[in-house]
Amino acid sequence: MALTGWQTFVAVCDAGSLTAAAEALGYTQSAVSRQVAALEQELGEQLLERLPRGVRPTAAGAALLPHARLVVGEAARGRDAVRRARDGDPVVLTLGAVPSATADLVPRALRSLADGPLCTLRSGGSPELHDLVLAGDLDVAVVTDYPPGLPHDRRVVRTRLLEDEMCLVVAADHALARGKRRVRLATLAEETWVEDNPGSERILVQAATRAGFEPRIRLEAGDLLGKVALVAAGLGVALVPGLLVPALPAGVAVRRLVDPPTRGVHAVRRTTRPRSGVDELVAALVGAASTAG
Repeated sequence: MALTGWQTFVAVCDAGSLTAAAEALGYTQSAVSRQVAALEQELGEQLLERLPRGVRPTAAGAALLPHARLVVGEAARGRDAVRRARDGDPVVLTLGAVPSATADLVPRALRSLADGPLCTLRSGGSPELHDLVLAGDLDVAVVTDYPPGLPHDRRVVRTRLLEDEMCLVVAADHALARGKRRVRLATLAEETWVEDNPGSERILVQAATRAGFEPRIRLEAGDLLGKVALVAAGLGVALVPGLLVPALPAGVAVRRLVDPPTRGVHAVRRTTRPRSGVDELVAALVGAASTAG
């Protein structure tokens, strides 16, 4: 199957229409139609469903799409590798990480690789990062088993880094801001809670249910920074990953919990033979995790 056909199919799926894909690729619409038709004929399956406005993948097309993305991505990475070899450029690894891991764990790991491979860093949620590893767009990703958890997939190798303990954060002038003893979650039954994503909310609800109350979640932030900012303003309390604690700003206080919910933190990479430097990068993450907290 010609690479052009794969590229065109991916572009059409991303654009949602033959016309938009043709514009993005610099082809005519008829050329795009011919390339998709040739791919369909070779596979013996209809890959796109024509709609009143645009197209969408059929069941067969949806099954093919992740493989097509991998083929197209590997071709682009192959061309880039040839160019780098020709120009004498160093290998650059792509690392993804959940936001809490970029606060302290990942920087410490990369610092230990001062003389190792160059890295580019991308932040995102665990499901997104997992898919990017599968697609070959990331060499390594630091992800968590936050609800709904990590999928079992033989195409990736998972290295457990640590068990991350969720911590309570309150405003600096909150009644619980001072003290060294661990706090029982049940004592926070009357508090207003701040959340930032469904996975974190599920962990809070599960932990609160075990403690005998239903948390009053009245505020939702777009991300961890917003969540912490709302807590600092005295608008509520929140649970945050322990990995985030070293990067918390002034204005909040951290208290450990008696029976804290936890989450597993893992490094994932594809099972195929890794690029040079990948094993070194994973080892650096393991080393940084061993000294976390």
